[in-house]
Amino acid sequence: MNSTEAPSYSILDLVKYFLKLGYSGFGGPVALVGYMHRDLVEKRKWISEEEYKEGLALAQLAPGPLAAQLGIYLGFVHYRILGATLCGLAFIIPSFIMVVLIGIAYKLFGGLPWMQAVFYGVGSAVIGIIAMSSYKLTTKSIGKFNVESLSANWLLWLLFSAGLGVTVITQSENILLFIGSGILYMLIKAPPKWMKSGAASVVLLSGIGFWEYESSTLLQIAIFFTKAGAFVFGSGLAIVPFLHSGVVNEYHWLTEHQFLDAVAVAMITPGPVVITVGFIGYLVAGFPGACVAALATFLPCYLLTVIPAPYFKKIAKNKSIKAFVDGITAAIIGALVGAVIIIGMRSITDMPTALIAIATLLALIYVKKIQEPYIIIVAAIVGLILKNIY
Repeated sequence: MNSTEAPSYSILDLVKYFLKLGYSGFGGPVALVGYMHRDLVEKRKWISEEEYKEGLALAQLAPGPLAAQLGIYLGFVHYRILGATLCGLAFIIPSFIMVVLIGIAYKLFGGLPWMQAVFYGVGSAVIGIIAMSSYKLTTKSIGKFNVESLSANWLLWLLFSAGLGVTVITQSENILLFIGSGILYMLIKAPPKWMKSGAASVVLLSGIGFWEYESSTLLQIAIFFTKAGAFVFGSGLAIVPFLHSGVVNEYHWLTEHQFLDAVAVAMITPGPVVITVGFIGYLVAGFPGACVAALATFLPCYLLTVIPAPYFKKIAKNKSIKAFVDGITAAIIGALVGAVIIIGMRSITDMPTALIAIATLLALIYVKKIQEPYIIIVAAIVGLILKNIY
């Protein structure tokens, strides 16, 4: 770390800040990391510009949801393991509690016409939100859709296309493809030095599914969500193709519409978008499932922040590691776009849902600074109106 001086804030001050950000921070990962810079660097001056940039670089370089990983790192800056742990928990727990409560309501009222009407509109809006997010991720991580970018970053675009194509054709994510993409890009762009030299290589709540689970299912949840959490680069929405493939196609834990509802829950709650895993875990195996899914998803993020943090300056300069991550990221974003296509084809079933999705896209493009929760609320109202009309 850069600063050896005593911090001007207490660990309790920092935990209180992340607790507030966890229950009031809307707008997704890009907005959340922006809030941290504004509040902790510019206003309160608890964190230096250099420390913030180091944390942001680590969050982008290593797998893990961007905002949560940056928060953990900023907790580590002056208060090491204890600070990282408490800040991470403070940031995640408020939205986790919210998604569990929404999961309880979903199980209680999910079969009622008004709840179905709400998610009829919301599910379509989510398609538009994910499509716009995947476009932003693509232009930010690979480049704009023009001849110049295609020429300069042709290999990244090739890996992006491979991720997209494989996801659409197989309707599942392929981790080996992601790893292979990272290795290929690293070998071409920045092979390690050793390669250049030729070296060798207990509360009872009835009727709401609170304790409804099986031990074998919890183990499956733990394994699957650990794998998912280890392959989220840059944005919480990058986890969507992983979740969709496993939750809907492989394990059949949720239906297509339930999965869309789970993504919608992530959009209407503050904090990290990835917290939707808590909602999914609750639907699959009650409160124990929610806890296991959240812990399994965020534990890799925590470890991959805390372990390299003391040595990160040296790691950040390694061009081979950067190239490896760039290659993986290109393939994963391609998979995200592929997941949008698959989910859209299955979920947009009539003209109203298509119009809601298109209207959402147009709103995100042309209405500056509009936040996703407002779009979700409007879509829910539209869904109620449409279902009552028809």
